[in-house]
Amino acid sequence: MYVFDTGSYSKLKHYYPQVFSSLWQHLSALAQSGVIVSTREVRRELGNGAPIPHLIQWFDSNSQMFTTPTAGELHFVAAIFVIPHFQNIIGEQQRLTGLPVADPFVIAAAATRGFTVVTEEVFKPNSAKIPTVCQHFGIPCINLEQFMANERLSF
Repeated sequence: MYVFDTGSYSKLKHYYPQVFSSLWQHLSALAQSGVIVSTREVRRELGNGAPIPHLIQWFDSNSQMFTTPTAGELHFVAAIFVIPHFQNIIGEQQRLTGLPVADPFVIAAAATRGFTVVTEEVFKPNSAKIPTVCQHFGIPCINLEQFMANERLSF
């Protein structure tokens, strides 16, 4: 069971449904069964920037996977921010402009559900990157390629 971050969804733009139809069928089945979830904050982040028609269509068809944070998730987000250097998970530009911030909500969704985070961010010691926060809290964290390998997807 997986919680996808914005970057991993964005990376899927290179996998055109006409060419990688088996991938999109598999992703749809996982989304419909609740194996893949994400957060409404990820959906908001995905709305920034140039829209990719096949991604927008797929997101709209699977809108149930973008969940609203639960009380437990909000408590976990607060626990992340108790650690001073993890407070930087919200970038200065995001704070100043009010842009959506998904990272702490993605981590909290995975933590409270016992899921694995899927992100394209890379572990960096003492940083506020998703893999670093996940490691601190003992949350499994992989990238899109590892997700595809776990799901035994091949093209």
